[in-house]
Amino acid sequence: MEAAPSEYPTQLAAVLAGRLRAAKRDIVARWLERIHARVSLSATEVFPSESLLNHVPLLIEGIATYVESPGTELDSEDPVGPKAMELGALRHEQGFDAYEILKELEILGGIVFSSLADVADEEGVDGHRRDFLICWQRVAHAIEMIRQATMTHFLRLSSAVVKDREDRLRRFNRMVAHELKNRVGAIRGAAHLIGEEWLSKEEGRRFYRMILENSEELNRLLANLESLSRIETDSRRNRNVLLPQAAAEAVRQLRDMAQANGIEVEISENLPSVEVDAAAVELCLANYVSNAIKYSDPAKPQRWVKIDGRLEASGSHTGELVVCVRDNGLGIPPESRGLLFDRFYRAHADTVTGAEGSGLGLNIVRETATSLSGRAWAEFPESGETVFAFCLPSRRTEDAASAGTKRPDAQHTNEASSTETTPAVVTT
Repeated sequence: MEAAPSEYPTQLAAVLAGRLRAAKRDIVARWLERIHARVSLSATEVFPSESLLNHVPLLIEGIATYVESPGTELDSEDPVGPKAMELGALRHEQGFDAYEILKELEILGGIVFSSLADVADEEGVDGHRRDFLICWQRVAHAIEMIRQATMTHFLRLSSAVVKDREDRLRRFNRMVAHELKNRVGAIRGAAHLIGEEWLSKEEGRRFYRMILENSEELNRLLANLESLSRIETDSRRNRNVLLPQAAAEAVRQLRDMAQANGIEVEISENLPSVEVDAAAVELCLANYVSNAIKYSDPAKPQRWVKIDGRLEASGSHTGELVVCVRDNGLGIPPESRGLLFDRFYRAHADTVTGAEGSGLGLNIVRETATSLSGRAWAEFPESGETVFAFCLPSRRTEDAASAGTKRPDAQHTNEASSTETTPAVVTT
């Protein structure tokens, strides 16, 4: 049981609180160093901004106030609680697990107690062992309250993610069952008919194309599902190739589909010759290009898809590789632009027939780019073309040095609902 306020060793508590305040910067530095040694984050990413780095001194200040004021409590009204919750949100965003968070708060507690341990041996500090135990109990209770606030918010966010994944899994199961049933049904029906003696050669060729197209869509769906599984488990392949090679491979995979739709796919000669993750870039380009082919405009005599890219500087020693897929197809309705990268969303599901799909392609591009610390977005210039782009960090010095211009931040921060800017941009 805690001591009543009248029995509380206020003089000793004031000394301990003063020691905590004087040492709070040192506590932050030691805590940061210990966390950095345990997790796969750089020291600058553990607390990626000054405001977040300032959370820890505020937490130490809260502990000091709690120790010297026995009548106070740490609750939702106290600034310590919200700061601890923000720490939980940060760790959730960074992909920490519960054990890592508990461990780092255990480390914080150890550093705090270590900073106070020498007080008992200092001259001029009066206090019985019971007084030290009472103050020690207050310190431990404050750290425990911080731990509870941090973990409660972290678990609340994690539970929301789990619920969202469960909902998406149910929708996913319905979508996959429907998609597979349609594709297999079309292949099976065409296969039965193609052997009929009464069938003309032209009809036979038509059924053959039906079998081929549906089998290719099945293969693409299964490849997307496999890629989605890899992204969810954060298992990445690291085979590197030059960007033009990756683009050429993505186009090769879709060559028959493009020819069947009368579409010319062009790779720019100015595509930067830099090394990229082959699996990631080929996956992103294949999804962008296949969408452009699928939603080409049959009313246009010339239908084309163009792949281009550039290096842009984003810092003194870093750069970004931006890859764009431009087409002159049907375009995207303004009301659909903000949902383009959502899973299972298809902008033309109700208006375009004969263009079946799972609605996973653009989401996979976004997840892939994000998993590699990049972004994905769409642009809608006034010329009527559609541009789908993704960028990946390029941290090699020679790549950054070859980037001629700074990236215009405004281009990638327009709201998804904006349709009046040039070009209009949807970011994810």
